[in-house]
Amino acid sequence: MIAEMITAHSLLVKVFLAFLVMGFAVPFVTAKETLKFKKSSFIYTMIFQALATMVAFTGLIAVFAGDLPWSLAMIIMVVIWAIMMFIEIKKYKLIKVANLQDSETFKLIKSAFIKISLIQVLLVAAMVLLMILKAKGVISL
Repeated sequence: MIAEMITAHSLLVKVFLAFLVMGFAVPFVTAKETLKFKKSSFIYTMIFQALATMVAFTGLIAVFAGDLPWSLAMIIMVVIWAIMMFIEIKKYKLIKVANLQDSETFKLIKSAFIKISLIQVLLVAAMVLLMILKAKGVISL
């Protein structure tokens, strides 16, 4: 039972990582249309939050249903989840209130979107790598 829960969690993490990578397309697809960029980033944020919540929920269910002890790796996962949610909410609020009609502001916001997305991808990829190394016994957390 616990193996299936961890497998579901792992699969959702990979789906989430793929979504984050595909998110790099948002600023490029909406290259000149500010309203389209604002709407696309809203949809992106909602899907981001849904997937991130599913990842956290499946992980917490696996921990509690499997009666697993809290390890450093699990604490790191929770902290990374909280950081990513905070960053994503701040990013969307910035996009929502920014004057995207100004071309310089629009360029700046698109650049920030790409940089934040890169940070989020690196955070998730680092956690996946950490868990792979833990599963192979290379490190112990």
